Amino acid sequence: MPVFSYKEIIETIKKYDTIIVHRHMNPDPDALGSQGGLVELLKSSFPEKKISKAGGPVGDLDFLTTMDEIKDEDYKQALVIVTDTANTPRISDERYQLGSKLIKIDHHPNDDNYGDIQLVNIHASSCSEIIADLYLENQEDLILSKEAARLLYAGIVGDTGRFLYPSTTPHTMNIVAKLMEYGFIPSEINNQLNSISPKVAKLTGYILQNLTISKVGVAKVLLTQDILRQFELSDTETASIVAIPGTIEGVLTWGIFVEQPEGHYRCRLRSKGPIINEVAKRHHGGGHPLASGANAKDIKDIDQIVKELTELAEEWSNK
Repeated sequence: MPVFSYKEIIETIKKYDTIIVHRHMNPDPDALGSQGGLVELLKSSFPEKKISKAGGPVGDLDFLTTMDEIKDEDYKQALVIVTDTANTPRISDERYQLGSKLIKIDHHPNDDNYGDIQLVNIHASSCSEIIADLYLENQEDLILSKEAARLLYAGIVGDTGRFLYPSTTPHTMNIVAKLMEYGFIPSEINNQLNSISPKVAKLTGYILQNLTISKVGVAKVLLTQDILRQFELSDTETASIVAIPGTIEGVLTWGIFVEQPEGHYRCRLRSKGPIINEVAKRHHGGGHPLASGANAKDIKDIDQIVKELTELAEEWSNK
């Protein structure tokens, strides 16, 4: 059964000498913020323990944090914690299964009930907010460092869309205010997260020129491998442009469909109102009610996703 107990997690952490923290593949700021923030929090609080970050490349988010070198034998008798990852296929580095015990900390719908202990709060703005709450509820056991505060702040800023998304609550802002007391420079993080490369800037222009918008406000754009090669970009570098269609008046929900080298498509779905995560689930994905990801094997699958988004938009408009 899911567990929503900060104390149980802290007591479990105290029992292990080695702790390895994982997050999801293709990390965003919240994945790295929650993972790195938790690691820095635990390092400050339990300096005698060996605490590491595991996962694949972090791309252009390496200004936040980078991963540690971890050997297979390090997992023996280790506590493994996975942050910001709704389901096991998305966990970066399959060696998470080698640990002695597994804790899941997440804010996505708990459709994949993995982990010996779970701390899942779907009402939190981000997984970084949950880690901050973990600290605030256990200050007698934990020490928050400047670096931990910086990372948690970055994760919250990233997953709230700079506090624009409905998931931003008064509690979120109270946590952010507390984190800002730790001496890092918030504007520096904001500028780094808001910065895009010249190549991505050019792709932004392409998206604005090629985005199609239906009468009910469903927008879509297709990024083929040929287009990615034209702009000298990889799929992971397109993540920063996902919010762009939502800035256009009249767009209610949208999808950015990115062709993968194998031929299938990664589908980044967003909404300003209609709940879209059920659409994502029907297409080998999932996520939040207004921000989800899915997969399409071909153009026919993409058309079906757009059709389902259109039906949702029509229902929403007729309310």
